[in-house]
Amino acid sequence: MHPPPPAAAAMDFSQNSLFGYMEDLQELTIIERPVRRSLKTPEEIERLTVDEDLSDIERAVYLLSAGQDIQGTSVIANLPFLMRQNPAETLRRVLPKVREVLPVAGVEMQLTAAVSFLTILQEDSVSIHTYAHSFLQVILLHLEHRDAGVSNAWLETLLSVIEVLPKETLRHEILNPLVSKAQLSQTVQSRLVSCKILGKLTNKFDAHTIKREILPLVKSLCQDVEYEVRSCMCRQLENIAQGIGTELTKSVVLPELIELSRDEGSSVRLAAFETLVNLLDVFDTDDRSQTILPLVKSFCEKSFKADESILISLSFHLGKLCHGLYGIFTPDQHLRFLEFYKKLCTLGLQQENGHNENQIPPQILEQEKKYISVRKNCAYNFPAMIVFVDPKNFHMELYSTFFCLCHDPEVPVRYTIAICFYEVSKLLNSGVYLIHKELITLLQDESLEVLDALIDHLPEILELMSTGGESSIQENKLSSLPDLIPALTAAEQRAAASLKWRTHEKLLQKYACLPHIISSDQIYYRFLQRMFTIMMTNNVLPVQKAASRTLCIFLRYNRKQEQRHEVIQKLIEQLGQGKSYWNRLRFLDTCEFIIEIFSKSFFCKYFFLPAIELTHDPVANVRMKLCYLLPKVKSTLKIPADKHLLQQLEMCVRKLLCQEKDKDVLAIVKRTVLELDRMEMSMDAFQKKFYEKDLLDQEKEREELLLMEMEQLEKEKQQNDGRPMSDKTFEKKRRDAKTPTTLSKSIPISVPGPSGTSTPSTSKEIKKSKLIRSQSFNNQAFHAKYGNLDKCPSKSSTAGYTPVSGLGKTSVISLTDDSFRARNASSIPTSFSPSPSLPSTSRGTGNPVDPKSSGSKDTQPRKATLKSRKSNP
Repeated sequence: MHPPPPAAAAMDFSQNSLFGYMEDLQELTIIERPVRRSLKTPEEIERLTVDEDLSDIERAVYLLSAGQDIQGTSVIANLPFLMRQNPAETLRRVLPKVREVLPVAGVEMQLTAAVSFLTILQEDSVSIHTYAHSFLQVILLHLEHRDAGVSNAWLETLLSVIEVLPKETLRHEILNPLVSKAQLSQTVQSRLVSCKILGKLTNKFDAHTIKREILPLVKSLCQDVEYEVRSCMCRQLENIAQGIGTELTKSVVLPELIELSRDEGSSVRLAAFETLVNLLDVFDTDDRSQTILPLVKSFCEKSFKADESILISLSFHLGKLCHGLYGIFTPDQHLRFLEFYKKLCTLGLQQENGHNENQIPPQILEQEKKYISVRKNCAYNFPAMIVFVDPKNFHMELYSTFFCLCHDPEVPVRYTIAICFYEVSKLLNSGVYLIHKELITLLQDESLEVLDALIDHLPEILELMSTGGESSIQENKLSSLPDLIPALTAAEQRAAASLKWRTHEKLLQKYACLPHIISSDQIYYRFLQRMFTIMMTNNVLPVQKAASRTLCIFLRYNRKQEQRHEVIQKLIEQLGQGKSYWNRLRFLDTCEFIIEIFSKSFFCKYFFLPAIELTHDPVANVRMKLCYLLPKVKSTLKIPADKHLLQQLEMCVRKLLCQEKDKDVLAIVKRTVLELDRMEMSMDAFQKKFYEKDLLDQEKEREELLLMEMEQLEKEKQQNDGRPMSDKTFEKKRRDAKTPTTLSKSIPISVPGPSGTSTPSTSKEIKKSKLIRSQSFNNQAFHAKYGNLDKCPSKSSTAGYTPVSGLGKTSVISLTDDSFRARNASSIPTSFSPSPSLPSTSRGTGNPVDPKSSGSKDTQPRKATLKSRKSNP
């Protein structure tokens, strides 16, 4: 007997408990009451019903005249459609009704009207003259609506209209009335609107008109009695300065900014400071050194005594300020400004006391939030400060500050410095090794937001870490970073354990750069098996695909044939022949990546037969996915070397057409047959139409061959010298031996047969040159964001497919299950020489392999096993 569950044991049917249940039921009924009340009565439904025979224009007029507010709002929202459909009738009948309704309309209808008027302008439904005549007065009438949101909506619409109106219309309809609207006798809201309109009008008139009619209004508003108006006008001075030119800016705008920077209102001083920073490029060196620098110095000195919001703005504009004033600082001013920045970077950290937030007064919490914003802005400006102090002085001047920002207790600060980490690495160049430890710190950060920000440029950062700097220091770059691999693996496991699968997917995609950073053995033992595990066990499809593609790239640049064959065998056995249909689907995804990343011969040799054998899969989804992949599979074949593979492909498609019982799969098979029929196939010799694709494929094949030759040379060197070539030496030689990336210069026009028709030279000099070339190719593949991988065509043209429908009645081609045999091993490159346990096919027309001599069970037909296989959902 099991004891009753705690919930059942705790049930109490006492009187108090029953009263509690009754109260809960009453609350539920109260919640339901508004739902019942919201139902419309028959009378209300009758009032909302409109005759279906009315046209759109007539229905709009009726609803605006006699309908309810929600119906009128719907008509106004539909106004752009009516203007596109029948502009003349809309302007004649509907728009007058809109003018009547808007003065008494509610907020929602007003906001809808502002958006609709702006949409009509953007869609050019009518001419500018017609728009100004019909809509402009309505917009101007509602600019000073009592609701601030409505007023701002109409103002945004007007500012967009000003961009396209002719000068005469602007002068008569907007500028002339603006003289009275900007007077002190008008409301504050009217003067605020006037400030924003003046800032927009400046770019529409010539300098003489601006000086005579606009600048007097600007000066008047800068001296307004309300600080809100002065602040608003101050922020428009930047637009005005761009419209009036340098001379008038110096004589008119700069004196106003100087006076406003001393204003009693903190928001006005802040607006003046930000406008000065944005206009630094307009002023010459004398103005900057004699006028602006003293103002900035005074502003910085008083900032700690003023409101924290000023510190937030100051810290945000610090980088632009340093750039604009660079070169006019004295050494003492330069040092003081740098110390000011360092002080901002640690602002608020001295007050950390570990108390519970519930015990801290609200004003202190608000102050701490502002301090966090200041430090976040300092992290944002850190690259600019490196330029300010010169990267050569980074270690002495800014390293301790960088350390503090990377270890800041607040996530937004660390997140921002993680975003800037790549820029910092580029600026440091040869000194990038100084921030190795901070890279590890951010990779190990407890917040996934920080990790997500860092990995956006992780490949570039790691490449700078491994290649940047002087040659004398270069050999110690990665050896001085022993924690890199543990940090990378821990970051991946932390992302995998979270619910943020997009971060996990992105991290796996960025791991594709690792063959360029660390050794092949390190990838094989620390990362490759993890990719397998993710593909087999993860529940998120994009994550599985990212792991699959990264695994293919790891395989592409693996330098040991034994390891490569082991990976291929695991892909075929655990995915392609896996018990779960989900794994077999992932195998087809992997085949697609193999076609993209590897040469055609590699795919045909190892993956062609395991892929097309899935035409016998018992699960319809697998067969369906294979049908979508078949055109890409066919694109890997070359005629006449792969004629027997083409026949096997045709046989599989024929069997699908004849034996497929699932109607969805059969429909896709029929479409696939038509697509295969239209495809043209590549030939062994170069064809003009496929020249670039064939050249790219030959480059891939040659890199794969040279990687194998390099492995053979390393084995010979190990036997001769008794020690292997270190990865450090290999990386150095790979960088020193770069070849031009122009394929046409480095690859002969005639394609040598993969079987190696020419006798290979045994001289050590030729082998060494091959080693150097292979090292160079391995290096080139990862430059320009690993361009070879991204530029691989997803679809390759292939050639002359015999229609399957035509093969259905012919007996010329006789294929049995024995056709699924290994390809001629004597006709393939030595680099692709498979291990006995791997299924393989070969290009060429050599004698077929004797089935008795092949000990691989995987090369035998899988029809019987596939029939008996049960798929796991």
